[in-house]
Amino acid sequence: MSKKNFNNILYLVAFITTLIYLGWRIFYTIPWHDSIFSWVFGLVLWISELLSSFTAFILIINKKKKFSLEKPKVSESEYPEIDILIATHNEDLSILYKTVNACKHLTYPDSSKVHIFICDDTNRPEIRQLAEQFEVGYFGLENNKHAKSGNLNYAVSKTHSPYLATFDADMIPYDNFLLETIPYFLNESISGKPIGLIQTPQSFYNADIFQYHLFSESALPNEQDFFSKSVNVLNNTRGAAVYTGSNTMLRRQAIIDAGGFPTNTITEDFELGVRMNIAGYNNYSTTEPMASGLTPTSLRSVIKQRVRWGRGVIKSSYNTNIFFNPKLSFGQRMVYVNGYFYWSSFFRRLLYIIAPILFTVFHIRIVVANIWLLLFLWLPSYVLTSRSMSDVTDNFRTQRWGEIVETVFAPYLVIPLLLEAIGIKEKKFKVTSKDKEDIAWDYKFAFPYIILFILSIYGLVEFNLGKFGMALFYGSVISFWLINNIINLSFAILVTIGRPIYRKDERFFIKDDAFVEVNNNWHKVILNDISENGFSFISSDPLFLKDSFSIKFIDQGNENIIDGELVRVISRGDNWLYGAKIIVQSDEQQRKFFHYIYNRPNNYLSRRRDNWVTIIDDLTENIIRRIEFKKNDIINKFQKILKYPELITNYSIKIEDNFYKLIFFSIDHIIVRYEHSQPHKNRITINISETQLELLEESRNFIEKEISYRLLNLDDLSSIEIQKLYDIVNGGRK
Repeated sequence: MSKKNFNNILYLVAFITTLIYLGWRIFYTIPWHDSIFSWVFGLVLWISELLSSFTAFILIINKKKKFSLEKPKVSESEYPEIDILIATHNEDLSILYKTVNACKHLTYPDSSKVHIFICDDTNRPEIRQLAEQFEVGYFGLENNKHAKSGNLNYAVSKTHSPYLATFDADMIPYDNFLLETIPYFLNESISGKPIGLIQTPQSFYNADIFQYHLFSESALPNEQDFFSKSVNVLNNTRGAAVYTGSNTMLRRQAIIDAGGFPTNTITEDFELGVRMNIAGYNNYSTTEPMASGLTPTSLRSVIKQRVRWGRGVIKSSYNTNIFFNPKLSFGQRMVYVNGYFYWSSFFRRLLYIIAPILFTVFHIRIVVANIWLLLFLWLPSYVLTSRSMSDVTDNFRTQRWGEIVETVFAPYLVIPLLLEAIGIKEKKFKVTSKDKEDIAWDYKFAFPYIILFILSIYGLVEFNLGKFGMALFYGSVISFWLINNIINLSFAILVTIGRPIYRKDERFFIKDDAFVEVNNNWHKVILNDISENGFSFISSDPLFLKDSFSIKFIDQGNENIIDGELVRVISRGDNWLYGAKIIVQSDEQQRKFFHYIYNRPNNYLSRRRDNWVTIIDDLTENIIRRIEFKKNDIINKFQKILKYPELITNYSIKIEDNFYKLIFFSIDHIIVRYEHSQPHKNRITINISETQLELLEESRNFIEKEISYRLLNLDDLSSIEIQKLYDIVNGGRK
């Protein structure tokens, strides 16, 4: 049986078993004869299970429907005029600089057809000056009453190209963004309908709160990857990819036909995409990121961001009547209804946590069920639906990690989203801060998780205390439910504990060839990582570098040279890792360097999850990493910082007519080992090749038969002589 047929059968059986289970639940398990609270809570719990199943099967159906978005080939002469709009409100100039710089480096057959504009709705003089510095357009607004929508609508009214690219101030495009998005618009045979927009995935070059706070940068994809790279791509089957506001190419006429950027919402991007569908356009999302930006680094900022998104989507859903709008196809309505109900998942998660606590701690029954019937009807539905969803989520997220994310956000999203759903708006919204934030106060957010964790532990112990054999089996579903919630709450608590942020700038892991200048010669090295203010490289040979040196790298065929200031040297087996600060000497040099850094995804961060790693592995690894982090933090405070290589060697030297082994060599310190006779003088002279070294004894270790010497004539040696010493002594290593 083919995988396709197997999956189709799996989806069908999962759907049937879920229908049977939900039917049994509503007719036979609601405690109608208990207290009003019991049966109301029981009914709400059933509705939550119904919605969870609905949202899951919408994704499964979209996965089942095959659709491939293929980029057409077009000639260079066909590429049209494009306006690039960079929206900014109060973002720092340094953030905006990188985005504008990247836009100036975009590849296009005719660069004169690309028009870049900074859209500043606070009309700041320094941002206007930045536009002049880069020779791009500038739209400055004052008293803008419609936030980002007003900002972009004004820019649309002042520009004329048939296509528009929108970027948030912190989203840095890769140089092939235009070439990867425009061709889709030039071939209308994709769907039979004109394309309104092409959305590329949201991507980030810094770790999100789950990756960073849980020490999982290399093991866990960004929390938003599941939507951007999986769910939104599945929405292509309905031509209803969600517009997420940045990294997007849009057709100007589609914006006009949709009535412009909507102003009666705080998620103008989502609503504009819906209105494009209503106006007869299809929207699509690609799979590969074409830009990367900053994601918030503190839990409180992420919570504020999600409240804003959730309120906005709910409001926009009402504005566009996604439930009954006849101008939306049935499939499009289902996509948007599914998006609307997604924001109820946090309320549902809170119910799933509270329900077993009510029964085991407060003895309030909310489900009436025979254990055998429950296992017979619930277990197949649960297992098969979970298996089906694992096929939908690809390698971006497991069902468990979805539950953990919901658990973290649930206590803080439920009330504001419920208020929005019944028409009570929040009066003031702020742009989410992307600055590096001190997360020391995030622990305050742990209070609801700790309370629920304690109650779940108490309920688990109280419920199973004194039970044996079949009695434990009869309560196994409740115990499973409690243990499941305890694990999720454990991760929520760990997220709030946080992790200190030491680095000012994000570093990118790379493995590019580079060349370091040593004594007027270029020595080949491997760049290991790079950031705005520093870099490190690996050399197979020990290099003597002065405090300031030059490094050369190739960026898309162009040779670039920057200066570095040596910070430290670390021995790594047979190699040496050198760390240095960046010394930028001109604006042109900085532009090239920033393009080199940010024109790539950050390989420091994972883009796929290993599904063989269990949640227990994750929890154990997190605890171990947290302990090691504390230990390494203490060690690093007392660790000696080296600026020159230290060699463990086995080089023979001659002292006072006898031969000894040079076992350690650095720029100012050597250690000699003897077998029988010892050098008699405290001050000696030795020759390595043609270089004379004056040495003064510092200490003797009679047990190890070692003598330590300090180099006296270091200042008399040239850098060429010192490098030659390193090369010779390194040749004597074991």
